[in-house]
Amino acid sequence: MTDSEARPARRRTLRGWGGVAGMAAACALTAAVTLLPLSHGDVLTQGTGQGVASALPVKDDTCEDPEASLTPSGADGPTIAAIKERGKLIVGVDQNSYRWGYRNPVGGGLEGFDIDLARAIADDIVGSPDAVIFRAIPTNQRIAALENGTVDIVVRTMTISCSRIKQVAFSTAYFQAGQQVLASKSSSITGYDKSLAGKRVCSAEGSTAYEALERDSFGATFKDEHDGQPADEDLYTVPNQLDCLVRLQQGLVDAIVTDNALAAGQAAQDPAVELKGDAPFTTEYYGVATKLGNDDLVRRVNQVLVEYRKGPWKKAYDKWLAADLPGITGPPQPKYRAG
Repeated sequence: MTDSEARPARRRTLRGWGGVAGMAAACALTAAVTLLPLSHGDVLTQGTGQGVASALPVKDDTCEDPEASLTPSGADGPTIAAIKERGKLIVGVDQNSYRWGYRNPVGGGLEGFDIDLARAIADDIVGSPDAVIFRAIPTNQRIAALENGTVDIVVRTMTISCSRIKQVAFSTAYFQAGQQVLASKSSSITGYDKSLAGKRVCSAEGSTAYEALERDSFGATFKDEHDGQPADEDLYTVPNQLDCLVRLQQGLVDAIVTDNALAAGQAAQDPAVELKGDAPFTTEYYGVATKLGNDDLVRRVNQVLVEYRKGPWKKAYDKWLAADLPGITGPPQPKYRAG
């Protein structure tokens, strides 16, 4: 039997993790909101001193501080005018990340920290938190959805990075996270270290976790390759981050590398897994992403965030994240470009 012939059999092998795998798989397949087509190629510890301090001026056209964004403004521009004329803000979100953007199994509506922020932006621009069209997009389609105009903004635990600011424009940071390893409690894996040697590790395609593994995988297998060539099957690099949890539950991989903010939600869903290591091995910030050149929309989102940090942010954190990510006192401090 060839390896490709063996794969279907391996996929049917479960570890006896109860109904959680089925729950996750069902969540991943839900498509009650628009789901973009797939294509190849996309916190437990957060500083307790965070707060809403004065903005820090940063040099433009450098990547010394990729989190630096345009100064806030409530003025309308061409992008804002088009959204108002349409009467709806179109937002790219996740529907599979527990506590961030996920579908309520009872009512079926989208809920979570990112969903609340998206509604706040819609309320400011269009005049109602319900004046929003949610479009569920895979991790590897976030940038493409902005570039082709499928969505106005992406609010989907999207890390601001030097490579991404060349492709999309970000708001100021609204959350601090970091990469960490998620594995079963019985695993010998101790963190993002040499204990990953020989292990099979899953990450989302187009994610900063995959980029971290490319820099140093500690001897882990994390690429979908056969004899050095890309394989047909998305086993280790997947379109949606939740797919990694399903693979872990099925015994197809040994660990996941992802944002610890997302991993904490997955650990809350499945008591058989846990975060490995004492702390994240990176520091990353989430931002609201827009298409490059839509400066009026970036400034408007930053204006919304100025007010959001004053109270609604903490209210949303207490509602959605405090139970799984305790000890966070406030959002990251905004940074703005000089000039």
